[in-house]
Amino acid sequence: MNTSSCIAVSTMKPCCRIFISCRNSSMFGFPLPKCNHSVVRNLSKFHSKLNSSRQLHSCNNKILGFRCVIDPNRRPFCGSDSNWGQSRVFTSCSVDRGRYSLVIANVASDFRNHSTSIEAHVNEKGFERIYLQGALNVKPLVIERIERGPDLGKEEESRIEINGSNVNVDNLKDLNGEKALTHEREVSEIEKEAWKLLRSAVVNYCGNPVGTVAANDPADKQPLNYDQVFIRDFVPSALAFLLNGEGQIVKNFLLHTLQLQSWEKTVDCYSPGQGLMPASFKVRTVPLDGSNGEFEEILDPDFGESAIGRVAPVDSGLWWIILLRAYGKITGDYSLQERVDVQTGIRLILKLCLTDGFDMFPTLLVTDGSCMIDRRMGIHGHPLEIQTLFYSALRCSREMLTVNDGTKTLVAAINNRLSALSFHIREYYWVDMKKINEIYRYKTEEYSTDAINKFNIYPDQIPSWLVDWIPEEGGYLIGNLQPAHMDFRFFTLGNLWAIVSSLGTPKQNEGILNLIEAKWDDLVAHMPLKICYPALEYEEWRIITGSDPKNTPWSYHNGGSWPTLLWQFTLACIKMKRPELARKAIALAEKRLSLDQWPEYYDTQNGRFIGKQSRLFQTWTIAGFLTSKMLLENPEMASLLFWEEDYELLEICVCALSKTGRKKCSRSAARSHFLN
Repeated sequence: MNTSSCIAVSTMKPCCRIFISCRNSSMFGFPLPKCNHSVVRNLSKFHSKLNSSRQLHSCNNKILGFRCVIDPNRRPFCGSDSNWGQSRVFTSCSVDRGRYSLVIANVASDFRNHSTSIEAHVNEKGFERIYLQGALNVKPLVIERIERGPDLGKEEESRIEINGSNVNVDNLKDLNGEKALTHEREVSEIEKEAWKLLRSAVVNYCGNPVGTVAANDPADKQPLNYDQVFIRDFVPSALAFLLNGEGQIVKNFLLHTLQLQSWEKTVDCYSPGQGLMPASFKVRTVPLDGSNGEFEEILDPDFGESAIGRVAPVDSGLWWIILLRAYGKITGDYSLQERVDVQTGIRLILKLCLTDGFDMFPTLLVTDGSCMIDRRMGIHGHPLEIQTLFYSALRCSREMLTVNDGTKTLVAAINNRLSALSFHIREYYWVDMKKINEIYRYKTEEYSTDAINKFNIYPDQIPSWLVDWIPEEGGYLIGNLQPAHMDFRFFTLGNLWAIVSSLGTPKQNEGILNLIEAKWDDLVAHMPLKICYPALEYEEWRIITGSDPKNTPWSYHNGGSWPTLLWQFTLACIKMKRPELARKAIALAEKRLSLDQWPEYYDTQNGRFIGKQSRLFQTWTIAGFLTSKMLLENPEMASLLFWEEDYELLEICVCALSKTGRKKCSRSAARSHFLN
């Protein structure tokens, strides 16, 4: 007999954990026959009416209700690939009744092949159960593994009950011990103001915090999409909350954005990859069908179909993986990343990024505007920012993925890509005085596997400003590399994240900070930090940006100064044992940010003016400042967020697997350069 499983919400006061199995039932709008549900634990006032907390009870289908809350332009995505073990729950809640409605997009049938823990099973009689915790306050789908074995009693002894919730004593010891913030100091007035503003930007969904809006300017009459929660914008906010011991908002954010990942996204009858994360989402209140004056909240994601230029947010999934690792590192709660749905989300993102294409190189090929620089700025191709985030996400995934027969191939692909990507960026993106002189003497039109000028770069591409600008000591990673094209602009985020992730060699990482220090007046000046240098001007601006009025020279993404980059600069400085540079930059920002009402960005070559279209009370400006201050005060916490050099990656080279004897890379010749 075919049996379908579904999850429902009762209109009566429910039990704490309910599992409902409905035979031959339909989920969306059709009458449901009588069904059986197993009551795992009863905490309601009807406890006396139940004979036993584990008895089976018959219930009438009238008390069960399903609502399919679907945007008219989208539909729940139901994947057919069982190998990915996908499970998703989409939620909305009734505001007046406090009741949730659920849309079950797809529940994989092979839960026995997956586990929310990487630990070995106790015995073969262990089983898994899908349940809802507190049906009046529904959390995302939880898959609990209930073990039956000799050690079960020992585990129960280590748990205590606080306010009706089970808490693991060992976890409490970790959080209150090594993970706790030990540095106490007097908080300045500007920090108090920043915390107040950050908390006022928090967005709640069904009574729970799920993120922060991009900007919270009360004088802004046309917020556009600045009233939405952006994945990339929320990262500094998340770190500020985590460093302050407030992890629940970050956990909620990670789980809700994970649920949104499974929406099918369509633009002009075409759908992008399944693992794409939204750029942002908004909590909307809509009337409840068939009710009198009642409303419900829904999450409305934007995958780029509403964005300027209709560009998919490539960096969203990468930032999500990076934040997931940070949550585990800072809180010590690794159970989140071990969940089946979270593991599936990681694999979907990686599957999208590691898909084979026509590219000859390990870098990700993207369109213009697919990252923080989300407007036309000539970064299409293989921009440094995407490559550094990609590298970081791969390293995070290698740490977090549960290794089993189903993921061995994926883990091997991650290792190979990490090795190839690190070699490619270090060898071909790095420029200093010596390298620029080599390019200046390049021969062109070389046809050989041993060619030195592999990308056929013409020496005349070296811009005149670079010849006098590059210091004797130090260097940086260029912004982009394609056949016959090198983008010599300095992009701050990509270079800083190369330090944080150890994508650059130790010597290169040191050289990047040396260059920033030497060119402080250009890259920092009155307000840290330039998003890129130099700005596109005159005919170059007209051709590359399309005469974009928002990206005029030394404004917005075209050479504007962005205070949110402070936290990444601070993290890089702490890693390289140069905290004095971070303190100097923070001191500059601290003089102006509060007085200027926390702008999004600053204009002019020296960063003296508030941006002409800059939103005030920009959340990631506020959060970036707070995170920078806390990282400096707690460098041991900063060490949880960056990576050291992984020398094992230097030994991995897919070319070594070839038996043809044909030389395919110059890794051996460059190995000594890697280790410097």
